Amino acid sequence: MKKEKPQRVHFISLGCPKNLIDSEVMAGLLNKSGRQSTQTSENADIVIVNTCGFIDAAKEESLEEILTLAQQKKQNGRDFKIVVAGCLAQRYGKELLAEIPEVDLFIGTGEVGNIVRYVNNLGKTDYRRTSIISKPQFLMNYHHPRIIPAKAAFTYLKISEGCSNRCSYCVIPALRGKARSRMPKDILREAENLAAQGFKEIIITGQDTTAYGKDLKSRPRLSDLLKDMAQIKGIKWIRLLYAHPAHVTEDLLATMADTRKICPYIDLPIQHIDDYILKSMNRGVTAAQIKAVITRAKQIIPDLALRTSLIVGFPGETQNRFAKLLDFVRETKFDHLGVFTYSREEGTAAAKIKSQISKKEKERRRDLIMSEQAVISHSINQCLIGSLQEVLIEEKSDRPDFDFAGRCNRQAPEIDGITYLKGANAKIGSIVKCKVIDADDYDLFGKII
Repeated sequence: MKKEKPQRVHFISLGCPKNLIDSEVMAGLLNKSGRQSTQTSENADIVIVNTCGFIDAAKEESLEEILTLAQQKKQNGRDFKIVVAGCLAQRYGKELLAEIPEVDLFIGTGEVGNIVRYVNNLGKTDYRRTSIISKPQFLMNYHHPRIIPAKAAFTYLKISEGCSNRCSYCVIPALRGKARSRMPKDILREAENLAAQGFKEIIITGQDTTAYGKDLKSRPRLSDLLKDMAQIKGIKWIRLLYAHPAHVTEDLLATMADTRKICPYIDLPIQHIDDYILKSMNRGVTAAQIKAVITRAKQIIPDLALRTSLIVGFPGETQNRFAKLLDFVRETKFDHLGVFTYSREEGTAAAKIKSQISKKEKERRRDLIMSEQAVISHSINQCLIGSLQEVLIEEKSDRPDFDFAGRCNRQAPEIDGITYLKGANAKIGSIVKCKVIDADDYDLFGKII
């Protein structure tokens, strides 16, 4: 009797690293059930799009991917199944079910752990298209398998899910639920598993990593978790993302300074610096507190690389309030910076504010800050020429004049720059020492020592 071929599943993961981890967990669960992961949608029996629905640009990207697959299904006559998961499905799954008939299933963010059951149902003869949107309560643990690209030198580790901050512009609490922290032992078990798989860099992620443990009875501290993680053999770098300025403690900064494996790098999304705007955003922090945190962080961690993200064009952001933000960017000289134009999201408190700003003006303000940041970043990078840096080699370089591409500990993947290296004797996935020989606005160029 001829054995049936296993179903092939292709994942398209959009949005943030937290969403990527959900995709890896779903892929791991399906693989454990006998399915095979495939790198393209062309030969897949099932395509799962794990979507982002955070802001307009993310929603548009997600819809484009879904509609492209729907078109392929119609034109090619291929009988493959389309599953739409993640934040866009959580937010609009019921409406989209009627609008995009080519999609076989919509599942929300609370259904990540149930993916095998739903895929099993897809194959039943009496299956009917549906959307399954439940209360977002899923919280992964170390028992959940993850399919992570084998060649990756780094990976993300999600220490919590959801958010309880209730910023006035943000839909995350509605899409992901309230903040839920994993137990320290569970996180450390996963970190051990990741180290055993050969990942050199562990990047800590969550909607607000600095709110970690506040919802647990034992009230574990992020600083203690990081100290314990640094004891795990095989892990070389630990990097912290999504640190809310209202929740960064002296204890956390001291731990970062004293623990060699923790990269001297903080992703500190401040969003704005004007007190009126911060209050309107419901950020729970003042301009004075933000400035104090940054000053203290630089004092305690002298070689700190500081990243931030900003929102421009928030309702009520007058020219004077924007000028205050621009001046702050010039004065603070962030190592890395990203700017979002305010996205008016239905169901949020900020959407009801009357003093909305035009798209053209929001884009002008974004471009102005980014042009200023390019000058700042260039100046900082020029000062690094001649310095010695440790670099995690990630891949062969796409530049003919350099052999490898990677990152030093002041660069996070995808959001910061790249370090290009000369030197033939190096291994992908290893950490090497290099001397910086050149730099541009965002990238560094070095020679392996």
